[in-house]
Amino acid sequence: MTAAAGILVAAEPVPPQRDLRVLVVMGSEGAAEYKPRFEKEAESWQKACEKARVACEVVGTASESKDKPDLSLIKQWVEAAAQQPEQPVWVVLIGHGTFDGREAKFNLRGPDLTPQELASWMKPLVGEVAVIQTASSSAPFVKALAGPKRVLISATKSADEVFYTRFGQFFAEAVSGSREPDLDQDGQVSLLEAFLWASKQVDRFFATEGRLATEHALLEDNGDGVGSRADSFDGLRAAKVPAEGKIPDGQVAKQWSLLLSPDDALMTEEVRKHRDELERHVEALRAKKGTMAADAYYAELEKLLLEIAKIYEKVGDS
Repeated sequence: MTAAAGILVAAEPVPPQRDLRVLVVMGSEGAAEYKPRFEKEAESWQKACEKARVACEVVGTASESKDKPDLSLIKQWVEAAAQQPEQPVWVVLIGHGTFDGREAKFNLRGPDLTPQELASWMKPLVGEVAVIQTASSSAPFVKALAGPKRVLISATKSADEVFYTRFGQFFAEAVSGSREPDLDQDGQVSLLEAFLWASKQVDRFFATEGRLATEHALLEDNGDGVGSRADSFDGLRAAKVPAEGKIPDGQVAKQWSLLLSPDDALMTEEVRKHRDELERHVEALRAKKGTMAADAYYAELEKLLLEIAKIYEKVGDS
């Protein structure tokens, strides 16, 4: 309890330190007008990580030592993360990208970063990985980095979308604790919710300005390397089902959040992952409903839902 104006006020509980590492990379600003925009995005991520009690490192700010080029610092960070290959890792790229007709690059101070380089460095990582590439010409990073337990987001649908992107500023706002992007009102904003909300804000910007949209974000989390646009979703569900045997994008991204709800914050990483796995089983079961006998379907569904309920019951009793 703390005293405020003579009134005892209960202090907010401090969430436990999370087993998640975040790297925020601020690329070369190119023109001076972009520097404060990129700095604001990077600062939003830093503050959100601090609030979430998540380890966060930033590469690309002017205050850093320039003994090593930013490309080397990124490689060094990823190689250090690979020493604990099962630890969850998020990488956020803020800035400009270029495409020369053959190769896409994320622009840095010094040598630029290619999708193939980042994919090679991240190959040893077998835990949960998210890469949010908010620059222009960012789509090739989705295909290059695709794999199991990975959520990949790009600000553009192709390398040919080379103009300055606004997606990143809206995405940073969404993950920083804004309530509007919380589409299912569960007290936290998932990567899928942030993606959908930021995409909507981008569309609204171009519509308001009466301009042709020059960026169309993608999300990929089923490992096939093919991203989905925001209009592929109906709420938080995939509206367009992929080819038979493939899981639609979004099922993993809707379970990963930076700032957790009070209930999720009380769970250990292991319990939260188990809950997420059970929820994915529920989704997979619902997709097979039409091919199963009704009794068998509802018996399996009840079993899964009871297991999930037990998890929340234990959290409520803690």
